[in-house]
Amino acid sequence: MQTSSTRDRIVTAASRLIRRQGYTGTGVKQIANEADATLGSVYHFFPGGKEAVAVAALAHGREAFADLLRSALDGEDDPAAAVDACARLLARELRASDWTDGCPVTAAALETLGSVNPIQRACADALYSWRNLVADKLLDCGLPDPEARDLAATVVHTLEGAQATAQATRTEEPLLLAGRHLSRLVATYT
Repeated sequence: MQTSSTRDRIVTAASRLIRRQGYTGTGVKQIANEADATLGSVYHFFPGGKEAVAVAALAHGREAFADLLRSALDGEDDPAAAVDACARLLARELRASDWTDGCPVTAAALETLGSVNPIQRACADALYSWRNLVADKLLDCGLPDPEARDLAATVVHTLEGAQATAQATRTEEPLLLAGRHLSRLVATYT
């Protein structure tokens, strides 16, 4: 039981730190301190070191964002309203964190551009999984498969960019604007 909770604390702390300061700005010692764990525990659970911890942290971040997406998408029958609700929820959460808790996937992805490694693959997996969640909502509403997947990709890519912009500018407006326009776009398909 303790073993599992220590590992979970390490993963959660790493995810939080990557969200706030990126992959390269996060060190293993800092992760251990934030997780109230020993450095030996980090290496026990993640013999691959920082990269292995980061991959687990990105999977954790992927699931946390997937939960947020599901909540927004399931909370509305109309997919256009669901997309707007998702953008508003992201804006509220980002503001509540005082603009520090952006997306760990975006932060890590930008730092691993041009390389193929486990970090980049974890980022790509997250983006594809989020696209699939949005596509499932669109498919459930009757959109044909090719349009649903393309539109879902547009939604996820736009929300990710809007979230990064909102974090950089310290204002909800990029997300709120993206949500309104994505909602209009989705409405033209449904």
